[in-house]
Amino acid sequence: MKQIHVALLGAVVLVLMGCDSSGEGELREWMAQERAQTQPHVTPLTEPKHFEPQPYIAQSDLEPFNPQRLTQALRRDSTQTASNAALIAPELARRKEPLEAFPLDSMAMVGSLRKAGKPTALLKVENLLYQVSVGDYLGQNYGRIKNITETAVQLREIVQDATGDWVERTASLELQEGEKK
Repeated sequence: MKQIHVALLGAVVLVLMGCDSSGEGELREWMAQERAQTQPHVTPLTEPKHFEPQPYIAQSDLEPFNPQRLTQALRRDSTQTASNAALIAPELARRKEPLEAFPLDSMAMVGSLRKAGKPTALLKVENLLYQVSVGDYLGQNYGRIKNITETAVQLREIVQDATGDWVERTASLELQEGEKK
């Protein structure tokens, strides 16, 4: 048993002797040579432009930071906000009708009729038929029916424009003719 340990220890010593550092000197010499030959190239930064302040010479014009101009702009914005709020406020205060849960493009007008002398349209939504008349709401943009003809339903919608203001727009549903077989 002792002989096996001695033999194993001898093998380990021979392996460690094989790990000679003779190539290490050559490697260090090559690295130093490469460092000496490599020259970094850095382009110099351009000189920044010198800022020269300019005096304000349009003294006859209205000063851009005048408190009166700011007050006028704020007053104008508040009146626009008030008119926008007046447009959407009644819509937010009322109870929603069932057809307002569906987008307008998922509805199809499939017919029209007169009920008690009033025009009525038949709308198909998710394979169900609904009867709507002037004054009813439909669509997800606060759409209110303004007119019903034999071939179309015209409505007024309230939507936000690109600036976030509420505006009215008109939309319509045209009569969808059935597929002929």
